[in-house]
Amino acid sequence: MREKASMVPILTTALPTDLAHSVLTGQVPEPSRAVSPKEEYRLFCRQEPSIPLFSRDWWLDAAVGSQGWDVVVVKKGDVIIASMPYVLRTRYTMRVLSQPALTPILGPWLHELEGKLATRLSGENELMQALIDQLPSFDHFAQAWHHSRRNWQPFYWNGFQQTTYYTYVLPDLSNLKKLWAELDGNIRRIIAKAESKHRLQVRDDMSLDVLLELNRKTFERQGLVPPYTDEFVRRLDAACAERNCRKLLVAVDPHGIPLCGYYYVWDENSAYGLISGADPEYRHTGAASLCLWETVRHAASVTRQYNFCGSMIRSVEAYLRGFGGEHVPYFRVSKTPSPLLSLRQCILSHMGNR
Repeated sequence: MREKASMVPILTTALPTDLAHSVLTGQVPEPSRAVSPKEEYRLFCRQEPSIPLFSRDWWLDAAVGSQGWDVVVVKKGDVIIASMPYVLRTRYTMRVLSQPALTPILGPWLHELEGKLATRLSGENELMQALIDQLPSFDHFAQAWHHSRRNWQPFYWNGFQQTTYYTYVLPDLSNLKKLWAELDGNIRRIIAKAESKHRLQVRDDMSLDVLLELNRKTFERQGLVPPYTDEFVRRLDAACAERNCRKLLVAVDPHGIPLCGYYYVWDENSAYGLISGADPEYRHTGAASLCLWETVRHAASVTRQYNFCGSMIRSVEAYLRGFGGEHVPYFRVSKTPSPLLSLRQCILSHMGNR
């Protein structure tokens, strides 16, 4: 029977005094500084490539600052076997655990377990319960999980709720001919027309300001403003550029006028579509389809999958569906212990359904 003690989080503490050393030298060595779980997690992020990009310490530093996030970990011996970073915000004395803007995925990471299915599920349940037990008190919790994390049952047992969302994922980028063949026929025709009739080209040397302007135009067409500032995007971009894990592609007309842009990031396992924008006056040119296809083509040279980070908006879903990805569910897990916030959410939900 597995010893539950092995699953209990073990925090590194100051080492005891070396008595033999003090006897021989007459000196008492200074105790080692205690290492926090966050410091251990930072080191772990540099060693474990399976941690998704958005859960890595440097991404969170860029998004909310080094003091704006924290993490709970579970260790077996000296090795981290489960982790869950979170952003802590205080709003009107309410403590909210969430994730930053332009960070579509957070949630728990678990070391891959071995053995029979029942054994693996039991281990997952223990690890997630250990993560839950360490979370600080909160009035509201909400995170969107990576689509590979299918088991959220321990959170259900602890009073959390789950809403299923969907994205599209190209699970294997190794065969571009196959990916092209899987495109919807209409998408292929639009791309061909964009190149032949409108003579569009896709460039990778445009400035971030070009994308930001196109992105604003997309929001303005919907009567909205971007939910992030230009400064915020530049900060993330600088962190990604330092690690060579981002690309900006812009479709331009024969005069060099930018019509559409796609910005994506990647890690060792997957690319993620993060920001896009288009000039609504040129929607008829097919610039968006051409630019997105070129994004997929480039992603195939740097990683293994492409996650469109798809929208639940019907029109957007229909468009992304045409690129041949797998329809993949992912979870948004939440909990609101605060009666005041629960009432507010209930009222907003009711108003939205009227």
